[in-house]
Amino acid sequence: MAEQSRILAVLGPTNTGKTHYAIERMLGYRTGVIGLPLRLLAREVYDRIVRARGPSVVALVTGEERIVPPRTQYWVCTVEAMPEGIGADFVAVDEIQLCADRERGHVFTDRLLRMRGLRETQFLGAATMRGMIRALVPEAEFIPRERMSQLVYSGSKKISKLPARTAIVGFSVENVYAIAELLRRQKGGAAVVMGALSPRTRNAQVEMYQRGEVDYLVATDAIGMGLNLDITHVAFSALSKFDGRRMRALMPHELAQIAGRAGRGMTGGTFGVTGDAPPLADEVAQAIMDHRFAPVRKLEWRNADLSLGSIEALIASLEKRPGNELLARAQEADDLSALRTLAEAPEVRARATDGAAVRLLWDVCRIPDFRGISQGEHAGLLETIFCDLHDRGQVPDDWLARQIRRIDRTDGDIDALSKRLAYIRTWTYVAQRSGWVADESHWRAETRAVEDRLSDALHGALTQRFVDRRTAVLLRRLKQKEAIVAEVNDKGEVTVEGEFVGRLEGFRFLADKSATGQEARTLNQASLQALAPHFHLRADRFYNAPDTEIDFTEQGGLMWGSSAVGKLVKGSDPLKPAVKAFVDEEAGAEVAQKVERRLQHFIDRKIATLFEPLLALSKDETLTGLARGFAFRMVEGLGVTPRGEVADEVKALDQDARGALRKHGVRFGQFTIFMPLLLKPAPTRLRLVLWALAGGFDDFPEAPPPGLVTVPAGSAPQGYYTMAGYRAAGARAIRIDMLERLADMLRAQDSRGGFEATPDMLSITGMTLEQFADLMQGLGYKAERGEREKVKPVDVAIDDAPAQTAPVDAEAVQPETPAETAETIEDAGEAPVVADPAEEAEVPADIPEASETEILPGAAPDEDRAPEIESFYTFTWAGRPRRGGAAPEGRRGKPQGKGARKSKGKPRGDGAKGPKTASAKPAPKKDRIDPDNPFAAALMGLKDKS
Repeated sequence: MAEQSRILAVLGPTNTGKTHYAIERMLGYRTGVIGLPLRLLAREVYDRIVRARGPSVVALVTGEERIVPPRTQYWVCTVEAMPEGIGADFVAVDEIQLCADRERGHVFTDRLLRMRGLRETQFLGAATMRGMIRALVPEAEFIPRERMSQLVYSGSKKISKLPARTAIVGFSVENVYAIAELLRRQKGGAAVVMGALSPRTRNAQVEMYQRGEVDYLVATDAIGMGLNLDITHVAFSALSKFDGRRMRALMPHELAQIAGRAGRGMTGGTFGVTGDAPPLADEVAQAIMDHRFAPVRKLEWRNADLSLGSIEALIASLEKRPGNELLARAQEADDLSALRTLAEAPEVRARATDGAAVRLLWDVCRIPDFRGISQGEHAGLLETIFCDLHDRGQVPDDWLARQIRRIDRTDGDIDALSKRLAYIRTWTYVAQRSGWVADESHWRAETRAVEDRLSDALHGALTQRFVDRRTAVLLRRLKQKEAIVAEVNDKGEVTVEGEFVGRLEGFRFLADKSATGQEARTLNQASLQALAPHFHLRADRFYNAPDTEIDFTEQGGLMWGSSAVGKLVKGSDPLKPAVKAFVDEEAGAEVAQKVERRLQHFIDRKIATLFEPLLALSKDETLTGLARGFAFRMVEGLGVTPRGEVADEVKALDQDARGALRKHGVRFGQFTIFMPLLLKPAPTRLRLVLWALAGGFDDFPEAPPPGLVTVPAGSAPQGYYTMAGYRAAGARAIRIDMLERLADMLRAQDSRGGFEATPDMLSITGMTLEQFADLMQGLGYKAERGEREKVKPVDVAIDDAPAQTAPVDAEAVQPETPAETAETIEDAGEAPVVADPAEEAEVPADIPEASETEILPGAAPDEDRAPEIESFYTFTWAGRPRRGGAAPEGRRGKPQGKGARKSKGKPRGDGAKGPKTASAKPAPKKDRIDPDNPFAAALMGLKDKS
């Protein structure tokens, strides 16, 4: 019989296998009960025994969870929930040193003094309890346990320097969250373990750590209570904590309990400090390593023999002092404080008048304040529950449903989810109490389901906030020095080990911009390592790509599809630019050289295609003398040269030289010498890039939109409009080929006597009359504005009215005019395109004077109708052509006041009178040469020489 009632005290430091020994001993008996300090640890042991014996014979009982199969043999409980009087063969109480804990110690002391198994009882804990157990339980046998691995103090380290598989201990929720956030940025994240977490959340976080998804664990001192984790180092972020009443320093044995989680089995562990925690004193560190601590001198005690006759008797029995000097009366716990508060409530006193009511009241007062709200609010909730239980025998279903429904929400942040979990624990506790609800199975399942949903949501929120899976995975693979596999989709998005890390643009890797600091460096390092084979494959594909897949931008960039792969740089010659490839260093020199060669091939072929006439001109060996020199000037100007800049060279060219140049498509215009084929949009775009590149511009001016005859003439670098194929005149710039067509028209006009714009002139330029006047001023003409009575249309045809010309195709390049009129004038240079220039225009004698009473044929006189007035411009040669820029102040678009003359004309042959229209042609001058005309003067000079 003595062997059957054996009491054992299994004492020793952490990692000695005490809990494992107790479980094995319990499973050797038919029945058993084991009490554990934490709900989390109880769930861990329950799962372990279920795996060994199956769920049908194992019960789990905690304050908020109750799983009791009909054929239960083994009870796994929190110490407070251990069943009494069931006559189990085996009883064990773990972490028995908590008998000295100020808050819960009296519960452990009660189990030490009163809880016994029929055949074996075990008390598991620290060796500091040896003296107290010997004194209070003299029949106990002691079984010392030695630590299976060595524990070594490693001093202070920064969090960034902590090794993998480290647990960092904090003593407040804020501290735990701050450390976890720091680890997310620097190490890819951490699992979070706190006593306030539900078992489901805690298990999910621990499993994430155990699987190696993260290498760090941030926890409160809850991990010191027997949780078995794969930890090699424990780092304290603080050496003091708030114990519910005050801040106090942690005792050496408390530090040892937590530090002892480092090391597992025969594998040694280390411990130290980090963050703001000061280094441990040498004697404290040595005591932890040697497992030498001051013995426990007093145990917390509260009377378990309660008097339930009245509230006052119950309070008095709870306040009873111990009769043993080794025991100290426990400080007032939350349940006793709640009892005192409810004892003052009239509704409670009216009901708690007999033993059954007082026992019910005491059971209600023992509902823990999971919510952590004020004592008064908690007492109010307890009063409601007590009154319902007393009056109705149970908590009303509709009221309980409302309370649970308010909590059953999975939205919100970590704090909101944590509060809801704390709140549901209250109703889980109520549902677990026998007889407190009508349908116990329903409400236990309901509260458990809500807790599970909240637990999963909290795990997800913790993981989302404190774990960067991408960085964690990449760091682990880099440390393992394994080949990292990258995948690149058709959008250039790069994933490594399934995690998005950035984009591959051409041959440059752009890391995800959301990453910063250590995370960004890790991403870049792992991604470039994984992308090495992709760079080579992509370089091969690029080298064999057709030219149609490659293009240049107006800023000199080189594109492969939508990816920038290089840029043009200044070469030895404007037509021979060099290239610079955009390739990451990590891609290697071979990839960079291959990309650079392909880009150089592209731009060389592009120039050869678009500038074929110009290159043919430069290579023509038949050109000699002045013609060859002029060809060089054309190549130097990229196919477009203002005539004023080469006036002397033009005059020096004889007709044979000009003919040889014209065979290559060179056109000698009155304003510009150009090659019409090079005015097309594609050559123009490339010419501007090459010109800006040779000029060393930081910002390359862009080509005007294709198809426009005129564009606004704003501020631009000198030479820009020429390279763009335009000439600035007034507020706008006109395309040079269209300007030459306009020049042909203007030669037929009387610029001495004055002329008006014809519809053909306006049509070819695409301008309004006001815009055309500004253009003409920019070309060196004087524009005088006038007003006159508008001539109404007549039914009869006017013989001398010019035929309307069709609109000009803006894309077309005007061919050379017949006989190259301008080229026949050797000294024209930058000469004005006029017929009869004069300092002052005169009114031609053959223009009839308008009559105010004149009536057009077919129209009825209407004395009441006001005459319709129209504006017109008279253009005369001013002799001062302006090169670009706006018209002078006071001239552009302003009427000339009194200087605007009315037209005077002669009667027409049909007897009708009217003003001459703007489209009427001046009388042709066939047989006389005006000596004032610069073109005529040039001709006469040539004749004299001949």
